[in-house]
Amino acid sequence: MLPSFEDKINIAIIGASGAIGSAFVEAFTAYEKADKIYTFSRSNIDNKHSKIISHTINIENESSIALAAECVQEKLDIIVVATGFLHDGETLQPEKSLREIDENKMIKSYMVNTIGPALIGKHFIPLLQRDRKSVFAAISARVSSISDNQLGGWYSYRCAKSALNMFIKTASIEAARKFKQAAIIGLHPGTVDSKLSEPFKKNVAEGSLFSPAFSVDELIKVIDIIKAEQTGQLFAWDGQEIPY
Repeated sequence: MLPSFEDKINIAIIGASGAIGSAFVEAFTAYEKADKIYTFSRSNIDNKHSKIISHTINIENESSIALAAECVQEKLDIIVVATGFLHDGETLQPEKSLREIDENKMIKSYMVNTIGPALIGKHFIPLLQRDRKSVFAAISARVSSISDNQLGGWYSYRCAKSALNMFIKTASIEAARKFKQAAIIGLHPGTVDSKLSEPFKKNVAEGSLFSPAFSVDELIKVIDIIKAEQTGQLFAWDGQEIPY
């Protein structure tokens, strides 16, 4: 795993307590070249491994994000933003029609899916390595693709993740001026068996619902093969580029 990273590497995972985030933590912990793994979540994760340095973060508060970034004492080779919001299991659900668009729903979606990751980028991208390959990867979604939107619906989630894609593209242009070997990318994990997908699993085709461990193993392969010239793009779990 990760042969493109030749030396010991330092990693930060934001959203480390979620299904995808915790799978990233487990996978990287088992990687022998991983030196330090900074994990950030609303509550400290219960993992006592010597590689892991755990801190709290509130991605809806810039001061919390800035303090989290200050906890990192080394340059980072990989930053994974594994946060996301689709529903709350109760009142905030994906919209099926225009009449279901709701101000609070859209604000929450943009806060978690766009603004939070953008603020993380603001404070964490400057921590990337400058003299070798580094990757900032944020979890996006295939439904964020404007050109691939065939079904409609899910207004808040689609719009917020599309806005995240624009942040990724824009940040990649600026970052390339200082971080010549960095790739700033979005990742689509597929449909993962998690709380986020729970209400919709019955509609997923057989063989298309992935375990967090499988999805993350595939995403790490993408992180490994990605090159600096591919910065600013969105990739699916299988390495295929998804058009914006």
